[in-house]
Amino acid sequence: MTEKLEVLRTSVLALAEGKKYTTLKDILVTMKAADIALLFDEEMPEEVVPLLFRLLPKDLAADTFVEMDADSQHTLIKGFSDRELKEVVDELYVDDAVDLIEEMPAMIVKRILQQADAEKRRMINGILKFPDDSAGSIMTTEFVDLLPQMTAQDAILNIRRSGIEKETINNCYITEKDRKLIGVVTIRALIMADPETTMQEIMEENVISVSTMEDQETVAHQFSKYNLIAMPVVDKEDRLVGIVTVDDVLDVMEEETTEDMEKMAAIVPTDSSKPYLKLSIFEIWKSRIPWLLLLMISATFTGMIITSFEGALAKYVILTAYIPMLMDTGGNSGSQASVTIIRGISLKEIDFGDILLVIWKEMRVALCCGLTLAAANFAKLMVLDRLTWMVALTICLTLLVTIFCAKFVGCTLPLIAYKLGFDPAVMASPFITTIVDAISLLVYFQFAVHLLGL
Repeated sequence: MTEKLEVLRTSVLALAEGKKYTTLKDILVTMKAADIALLFDEEMPEEVVPLLFRLLPKDLAADTFVEMDADSQHTLIKGFSDRELKEVVDELYVDDAVDLIEEMPAMIVKRILQQADAEKRRMINGILKFPDDSAGSIMTTEFVDLLPQMTAQDAILNIRRSGIEKETINNCYITEKDRKLIGVVTIRALIMADPETTMQEIMEENVISVSTMEDQETVAHQFSKYNLIAMPVVDKEDRLVGIVTVDDVLDVMEEETTEDMEKMAAIVPTDSSKPYLKLSIFEIWKSRIPWLLLLMISATFTGMIITSFEGALAKYVILTAYIPMLMDTGGNSGSQASVTIIRGISLKEIDFGDILLVIWKEMRVALCCGLTLAAANFAKLMVLDRLTWMVALTICLTLLVTIFCAKFVGCTLPLIAYKLGFDPAVMASPFITTIVDAISLLVYFQFAVHLLGL
């Protein structure tokens, strides 16, 4: 917690204990919803949070509620009366209500749906039917749609009447009577247009849209590529059913980045909505132990390789000292390649069809890196370690070949995983390092056998 937030928390608690509710309200209404949520989430006593929440105006209370973590929301809802819960639910946008329902236990979900009006329940249930991680699951059905024959004047009046209930009015979507999407017009274009100009005359017909079943990561990529603030979501018949807004996409990007980082670190993805300090020891253990067990078992192959060449190592004990350097360099080289390729795949810059081009490029990179490292290492082995030139050559040739193998493994495995439908992030540092360790040892001992006559 920052020093400023700690001072604020202390002051708020002191005012709450002194029952200075007017002063508390004056402080809270000057704050942003995200900052109030952080204040509520950070070690604030559970009995104080409902009291502070009730001081907030309805709009600010709803925005603050959305920003709070799931545990704090759960605690708050349990203390709500039905009337208070209804006030919050009524102020929530549909996509935020869906996110809330997905995080809550069944009994809480039942209470939330009971307090929602029939129209909102219908829209919530409509979104809940879409698969997780799809565009349909993160869209909102609260958007502005206009008819092509409407004039600019009529459209502005329509927005004034209904816009307060919509998540955004920056982009207005033009649909025909069957709700088929045919264009988009910005609020700027509406204001600047002649009052009698029709939507058909000023709308942009080349609308970038996405289907309800599209993966949410693809949607996020589209936002980044085209610098969008909102994107329409259509069904199979190109009928407009909702929109995805940039705030939802930012949440998706954070979620996907967290998931990729966890997979690349050999951690089973956890609930990204929970801060680290609120995760239990059991939850952290459960996310880490599967990969640790798998990697530990796979690492036994490395031990088996060393044991099989125990006799050779006894003749040249000095070779043992350079095993860590060879394994670490190989692992690092493979990790560099894999991270670069995984990033390219996630940004849609690389596809499986580019695998030969990727291999060709990485092999040239491996040659440059390998020769540089081998030359520097050879000089060090001869001058500082004072090894014979044949032993130094064995080590440096192993280093060169290991880097080639590591780059090849690092660039191909993520692409193969992507082709097979797996997340490429799985083929990251820990997994590739384990494979490259075994390869580097096999190469090392083969060079030792042939060059040193072991």
